[in-house]
Amino acid sequence: QVQLVESGGGLVQPGDSLRLSCAASGFTLDYYTIGWFRQAPGKEREGIGYISGRDGSTNYENSVKGRFTFSRDDAKNTVYLQMNSLKPEDTAVYYCARRSVYGGNWWDRRLYDYWGQGTQVTVSS
Repeated sequence: QVQLVESGGGLVQPGDSLRLSCAASGFTLDYYTIGWFRQAPGKEREGIGYISGRDGSTNYENSVKGRFTFSRDDAKNTVYLQMNSLKPEDTAVYYCARRSVYGGNWWDRRLYDYWGQGTQVTVSS
């Protein structure tokens, strides 16, 4: 049974850091790209980047580039999202998702077949 479970969200102040985890089960991470998305209140879910299963390469959306980092621990079958210098505009529910379709734009949600339940990140003073 394929499953993705996010954890690590919480309430932090601007400038703080937070690390989210995305634990995968039912499949092996090194065969799949994992995308990260977020959805702020009243907004559409947007892609913030991905980490490749094949070679661990990463790509980031401009608003998080230089502040967010994806990594992977194959032994734990877990992907991480390290978020630094958090801003109030980073407040959202964060999701990880498994990409099943290749070709097309990585931020297209239709390319992903399994999603985690999401974890809330709130950045507020």
